[in-house]
Amino acid sequence: MQHLGAEPCSPQPGRLTEGPVWDTRRQELLWVDIPEGLVHRAALAHERARPDLTPLATLRFDRPVGAVLPCASGALLAVAGTSFLRLEEDRPVAEAVEVAAPALPDDGRPRRMNDAAVDPAGRLLAGTMAYDESPGAGALYRLDAAGLVTLLGSVTISNGLGWSPDGTRLYYADSPTGRVDVFAYDPLTGALSDRRPFAVLDRGVPDGLTVDSEGRVWVAVWGGGEVLAFTPEGALHARVEVPASHVTSCAFAGPDLDVLVITTATEGLDEPRRAAEPHAGRLFVCRPGATGLPQPPYADR
Repeated sequence: MQHLGAEPCSPQPGRLTEGPVWDTRRQELLWVDIPEGLVHRAALAHERARPDLTPLATLRFDRPVGAVLPCASGALLAVAGTSFLRLEEDRPVAEAVEVAAPALPDDGRPRRMNDAAVDPAGRLLAGTMAYDESPGAGALYRLDAAGLVTLLGSVTISNGLGWSPDGTRLYYADSPTGRVDVFAYDPLTGALSDRRPFAVLDRGVPDGLTVDSEGRVWVAVWGGGEVLAFTPEGALHARVEVPASHVTSCAFAGPDLDVLVITTATEGLDEPRRAAEPHAGRLFVCRPGATGLPQPPYADR
């Protein structure tokens, strides 16, 4: 098993940085700070021995942003609050347009969208959670040209999403279960079937995840200070140590998709722990000797 380390990047730390995604069209990294409603853009200095990120711009929404994804048209799709907002390229946030919103249960529990990802065919999958993390109060949805449908109910904290290189497997984390599950995924229809456990964590809980070109699954471990990589068979392949306990997500970035970018959080840390983790909330980078899969854009045209 490989033992690796990650180094902090230049952008200032955030409260709950999440959802890194490499925008191939712009050759930029996108990520969010969920409770602050922020979408960040940065350039990656990938040619250095130690890669770094140079902040380019920040968009501020009027609600929490669980994730942001590039669209085929050049627009951005923000999974924000309890809806999906489309923002045309280089337009102000005030001009973002709601394209869909799930019909949430009328049970008095406030909810928000959480992690999201685009499948190889350009469909968006995104999940919800209750602010108080009530068991079973969340769901997983699919958004495509046909509209919005519910794929899974009774989810607690809908989190990491990623597909195998051939698109026939979906990896998914409902964080409090302490494991990553795998589904059979129909690339033609986006239908799910045959859910089973893929990897069980021995500490912390699974948060965001990404899949590399060899089909290995890289899982951010909230409360564990690490990213774990598993082979397609579920065996532990690598451990990336991160000097921040709340690791939230990861993605491969750069022209060669060979830089692993890792997001972290200060959310949930008490003052003594924050003092002991001065880099908590920052983005980190690592060259793990693996390459990622290209990020498909959301098919909005």
